[in-house]
Amino acid sequence: MTNKEKYREFCKRETGIPIFSIDWWLDAVCPDNKYWNVVLVEKGGQIAASMPYIIGRKHGFKTIEMPMLTQNLGPYIKYPDNLKYEAKLSYEKEIMTELINQLPDVAFFNQNFNYSISNWLPFYWKGFQQTTKYTYVIEDTSDLKNVESNFSHAKRKNLKKCKDLVNIIFDIDAKTFYENHKMTLQKQGQTISYSFELFNKIYDSAYNHNSAKTIAAFDKDGNLNSALFIIWDNVSAYDLISTIDPDYRNNGSATLLVLEAIKLASKKALKFDFEGSMIEGVENSFRQFGTVQKPYFTISKTYSKLYKILSLTKEAINILRSK
Repeated sequence: MTNKEKYREFCKRETGIPIFSIDWWLDAVCPDNKYWNVVLVEKGGQIAASMPYIIGRKHGFKTIEMPMLTQNLGPYIKYPDNLKYEAKLSYEKEIMTELINQLPDVAFFNQNFNYSISNWLPFYWKGFQQTTKYTYVIEDTSDLKNVESNFSHAKRKNLKKCKDLVNIIFDIDAKTFYENHKMTLQKQGQTISYSFELFNKIYDSAYNHNSAKTIAAFDKDGNLNSALFIIWDNVSAYDLISTIDPDYRNNGSATLLVLEAIKLASKKALKFDFEGSMIEGVENSFRQFGTVQKPYFTISKTYSKLYKILSLTKEAINILRSK
């Protein structure tokens, strides 16, 4: 069996793999000009660790980078039972080094790691660089009253404001969701960053695997005010995409949709991950839901000097054009 075939079987029986690293998700997010593969560490005939990656091309060079609408990839490690802390670090060094040594030859590597990976030293020792980013997570959704009580005053006020203004509708179709997101961005002078073809593949795949739901708020006149696309694995639910019509931004419906999404997570005993943002205004909103800040790592390495020169040149040109 190839690594990819072994990994597909591994994904069927391993319950802790984040959704973004599961084989069917990788199938959905890979466009025609890219493909995914995986490196594995096996011990005693069993997979001990995995690390899927997406191969693409940039500046004419082969690269490993993050696909669209995918929060994280990186290593997934199965730990032996009852490891002491020192032994755990030693095991991580061994496993991660084996994963790194199997990666294909590329000009550039860039991946976001899941926030559960707190030790990136083996990558540092192999010449990789790290940037810290943040997501925001509600760790325990079991007690919904407690969750809501931890919302900021402004968020609780939003819930009261919109209570009689909108109707909550589940499972709106992919086209309706996408066109609404596209339209709301256009109202703000922005362009949608992902294609309908990509979103439709994710939507269909996630729904087929009972791992997604759209939640929308319509006002009494039938106008779509805001919507969420939520996905989940066996550990966490994720606020993958949110769309808010700026004409209805102040009615509080977006807060109500988040609460509905948390209710879904609660029924499944899942954490709720807002997926984070380095944008100040977005961070401020996520923080007001009583979340815990979780650092995660963006790990990168430039192998080709020519690739680095071309990237810096293109970046400089774009800066000059924007002035």
